[in-house]
Amino acid sequence: MTKSFKVVLELNEKGGYTVHVPLLPGCISEGDTREEALANIKEAIELYIESLTDDNLPVPSEDSVEEAVVEVTS
Repeated sequence: MTKSFKVVLELNEKGGYTVHVPLLPGCISEGDTREEALANIKEAIELYIESLTDDNLPVPSEDSVEEAVVEVTS
């Protein structure tokens, strides 16, 4: 079964990327390039889901998430 998860890539000040999955708390990885960061987070997601499955916990679904952008004045 294939699932899709939205990820957030953040460019690090010293180079490389940090990437996390908002739907999976604590699922974070890094990479020197965008491609490496995405490959690493894919592995992290797979391990996260494996852990949930082993513990008989439900795997969250992107269907239950709504996105919005909020503008603030600073």
